[in-house]
Amino acid sequence: MGFYKIISGLLLVCSMAFPAMASERVLRVMSHDSFSMDAAHVRAFEEAHGVKVRFLKASGTGAALNQAILSRGKPMADVFYGVDNTFMGRALEADIFIPHASPLLENVPDYLKLDPSFRLTPMAHGDICINYDKAWFAKKGLQPPASLKDLLKPEYKGLLVVQNPATSSPGLGFLLATVDTFGEDGWLAFWEGLRKNDVRVVASWKEAYWGHFTAASKGKRPLVVSYGASPAAEVHFAENKPEESPTAAITAEGTGFRQVEFAGILKGTELPELAALWLDWMLDKPVQEAIPLSMFMFPANEKSELPEVFQRHAVKLEGKGGLSAERIHAMREVWMDSWTRAVLR
Repeated sequence: MGFYKIISGLLLVCSMAFPAMASERVLRVMSHDSFSMDAAHVRAFEEAHGVKVRFLKASGTGAALNQAILSRGKPMADVFYGVDNTFMGRALEADIFIPHASPLLENVPDYLKLDPSFRLTPMAHGDICINYDKAWFAKKGLQPPASLKDLLKPEYKGLLVVQNPATSSPGLGFLLATVDTFGEDGWLAFWEGLRKNDVRVVASWKEAYWGHFTAASKGKRPLVVSYGASPAAEVHFAENKPEESPTAAITAEGTGFRQVEFAGILKGTELPELAALWLDWMLDKPVQEAIPLSMFMFPANEKSELPEVFQRHAVKLEGKGGLSAERIHAMREVWMDSWTRAVLR
């Protein structure tokens, strides 16, 4: 496996095979740094289509998308994976993708098909929501909050840790959940209430979960913004697998944000047919069934069978609504600036 640092783009190029010779076809896939795929699946695609696959990873979705936009017309890759519905409007406005209506979209529920132009194909989804430490609440004889409004009650003062939406994907998702739940006239007041109730704001999910969440650290906060799949991860990665997860997620309607990840074919690729085959391959059952334990998200293809740990411990938010990608694109920076003034200053 070869690793090359591209200084100008701050991209990590990860080859799934030895560097290809000039005569070999190379399919380049750009993604965020959390993207993960089983090497055996990639080799199967390479062998089936006589191609080498190289992955170009940036530090996050925003950084990866910036690279794709800056190289518009002469793309650094053929396929982009990882645009989510918080950046979808920006990606479509930049017009960097070409349409591909995969036949496998028939197995994807309508609420994940957010792009009627078929430039972005849904691949996975996961719900950003509050997780709680079950043992902590049981010991205190306190019920966990059932709604976002409950977080303003005095009994939950000093219990919640969240992420800064400017530096964290779950932090942004949680901000969007509050806008959706309380509306333009109420969401800032909610955050001002959280501030008075001693909410802790940190830069990243890692810092929040592994640094402050009582179920995963020596921290003092039994409530954390995380994912609906986090309880499953607690069981999956435990040395001695427990029957029940030590954590649970709050999933009542109006308490979280559904994050949908997409892939698309970059305009200007010299391998559009091969790129389309890659998207179809990613949306088919073998790859989709590997997504839960490689990226801890739910597969977009409803025909996929979930691993047992997901069936037992991963959860989804109730309801299928939420802010549109268009509204998020139009208002994201305004909301983040308002949040910064209300919460951090």
